[in-house]
Amino acid sequence: MFSTTVIGQAAKNSAEKLTREVGAAYTVSGYVKDHNGYSSASVEVVLSNASEEFRATSNYSGYYEISGVPSGSYIIELRKAGHVEYRELVIKGEDLVQNFQIKNTDDYELGEVLLNVESVKSEIEKKGFAVNVIETEEAAVRNIQTNELLNRSVGVKIRQGGGLGSSVDYNLNGMSGNSIQIFIDGIPLSSYGSSFDLSSISPSMIERIDVYKGVVPAELAFDALGGAINVILRDDFRTQINASVSYGSFNTLQSNFNAVYQAENSGFFVKASGFYNHSDNDYEVWGRNVYNIQPNGRYEYVRVKRFNDEYSSRGGILEAGFKNVKFADHFSVGYTASDSYNEIQHGAYMTIPYKGRFMEAEAGIVNLTYEKSDLFVKGLDLNFHGLYNERKRTINDTVTWVYNWSGELSRDRKGDPIPSQQGAQQGAPTIANIYRDIYSFRAGLSYSFNKNHKIGLHHVLYNISREQNDELWNGIRKNFVETRELEKNISSFSYESRWFNDNLKANVFVKYYQQKTNKMDPGVATINGEEVRVEEYFSSNFDYTGYGMALSYLVNSGIAILGSAEKAIRLPTDNEIFGDVGDNVAENSGLEPEQSNNYNLGFKLGPYKIADHSVSLYASGFLRDTRGMIVREPQMTLNDAQQTAPFVNMKGTESKGFDAELNYVFKDNLNLLVNLSKFNTRVSTKYDSNGNVLFNYNAQIPSEPFFTANASARYSFKNVFQEASLLNIYYNYAFVDSFYNVWVVNKRSGLENSMVPEQHIQDVGLSYVFPNRNLIVSFDANNIFNKQAFDNFAVQKPGRAFYLKLNYSINNL
Repeated sequence: MFSTTVIGQAAKNSAEKLTREVGAAYTVSGYVKDHNGYSSASVEVVLSNASEEFRATSNYSGYYEISGVPSGSYIIELRKAGHVEYRELVIKGEDLVQNFQIKNTDDYELGEVLLNVESVKSEIEKKGFAVNVIETEEAAVRNIQTNELLNRSVGVKIRQGGGLGSSVDYNLNGMSGNSIQIFIDGIPLSSYGSSFDLSSISPSMIERIDVYKGVVPAELAFDALGGAINVILRDDFRTQINASVSYGSFNTLQSNFNAVYQAENSGFFVKASGFYNHSDNDYEVWGRNVYNIQPNGRYEYVRVKRFNDEYSSRGGILEAGFKNVKFADHFSVGYTASDSYNEIQHGAYMTIPYKGRFMEAEAGIVNLTYEKSDLFVKGLDLNFHGLYNERKRTINDTVTWVYNWSGELSRDRKGDPIPSQQGAQQGAPTIANIYRDIYSFRAGLSYSFNKNHKIGLHHVLYNISREQNDELWNGIRKNFVETRELEKNISSFSYESRWFNDNLKANVFVKYYQQKTNKMDPGVATINGEEVRVEEYFSSNFDYTGYGMALSYLVNSGIAILGSAEKAIRLPTDNEIFGDVGDNVAENSGLEPEQSNNYNLGFKLGPYKIADHSVSLYASGFLRDTRGMIVREPQMTLNDAQQTAPFVNMKGTESKGFDAELNYVFKDNLNLLVNLSKFNTRVSTKYDSNGNVLFNYNAQIPSEPFFTANASARYSFKNVFQEASLLNIYYNYAFVDSFYNVWVVNKRSGLENSMVPEQHIQDVGLSYVFPNRNLIVSFDANNIFNKQAFDNFAVQKPGRAFYLKLNYSINNL
């Protein structure tokens, strides 16, 4: 039975006498169930003998799997809710399926108990970094996109310019845009191309998401200035098939599948996965930015559906290799292919609708992964990931007439159609192709002297070459193809240590950043009376050094004090420097890197358990002192004619604030979560794209929601309709305070039209897990009161929407 006592001396003596067969390693797997026969999630299963230890945690279905276990006898610890139960297990030269049944925590007479299970989530969150770990077991059974899951996390605000497939910015504690780097298993998401993003990854494929705010650990060796989001995919190599499909409002279809074949003895595996997403995005929009201009110049405010916003994407991933073999812990070669089609409804603002403007993207990626622990000597670990990506993006804009929000031609006083000023929806007619070749290599080498001291060396090489042409160019113009190239090299060294019986944890690191850019623009010059082709070159070279540290101190097993600081550097991206017509971004070759001194100080309490109640609290304050912040150049007014804008450097920007999260659990049935984030980001000097001072003042940066809050609740019912079934009911409330989307030098009349109103968005949902745990059905209703929801630049997001999702798994093949 579960007990908080230490394992008896007889079991210890038995463990010390364990013998192990020499040979291959094996897999132990099975299901953990509670006293009533229900699947039990978050049970830590630990196999140990006198010299080794292996562990795993049961998932939402109660399934656990431990690979790489040699033959021999082991003591098993089953840990949950602060209690431990012991078993004995013998592995005899073959994989073993071992199921467990554990006592319910309700069966114990408990007073106040501290839950001291050190899960992966708890271990990461107590290293000193300002980090929150998002676990996805619950979200995997719902119709929630990964971005929605992030948006409900403390200190995170997703700024999405519309519905499915629209551009996304991530705001962490007042830092946003490319200052926030997104990773998939430590690989920058930017390497994969626009046709593959977080909306393409279902939460069911994700193990967890680590959100680092301000200070980023050295192993994520990239130029993340304001924070990083690292999506950890499931490392589950047992033979299985999983598929899900959801359908709902605005003709939205999202589907994905994942299949794995694992050979029994050789370690060979093959993984295949794919996705398909589609939405018409024809949701209703209304309000002060949605109007038709009548022939007499009068504004007619309308409530209409978006009509040029269809989006679809699809892709597949194939990976083959070896797992837990003599020469590698993981060796694989993979190929990813994806493409997307995205209609563009308007420019940076909603005031002028487009019709017929769209963008297409495709990418093909080859990657190689190698990981090996205890390389040559015990404690020396190596990991390497190489990637080559060929990408193409096409922007098609050839429709020559002006349209209104009713999807009809705009007409003048004579009733004639109004032609666009420059020949297309946004500028001159174009079918522009942008080609990108990307090389990305990431390598890490770490050495553990012992369990208390570890050093690491990491390096990332990122190179992107870019060419652009236009299918509407004539024969002569096609010889004038511009070229762009950008290369980043980022190295980091780290030292991790533990002191005073693991109560004090320290991580210090140094990072070196280097970036080169080259740009060639062809042109025509007259030499000796003759026109000849000439080439104009521009290049830049930056190198900087950054450093930082993270500390955590455990006052006791339930109270942790966390502090971190970093001098961080962020190098501008190719889109920011060279521009991107598809994202309405103008070029700014003079853009400089941004630098920031980031500080975090906070604490984490619990989780504490009193009888059937469990509670935990996290809070953190932060300061970001930034020089040269790179932001999209906002406007002084909502200018209908200005639909593109460059990125510019801001001088003297400071962001300070706090975030907090409270989590309450009752009997594993009720889960309540409340979090909030408040900050103030101000800039003292505004510069134009040429570096000229426009004015000096102390103003809040526009288009940045600076006060957000979330509250969510989940309640679980067992044995509904069927024995051993599970019904979950969900509720989520999101609050966004009002904010300006233009620069506000002083509060003057008329600025109310430039303010995004206060928002209160509520979602509900339910999921039903069938007794065999293979089939899950979920239903979600988003924005149930159909409130207007906005993000940056007053772009309205979808209103009320309903979705139905089916998820089916086959685990015992």
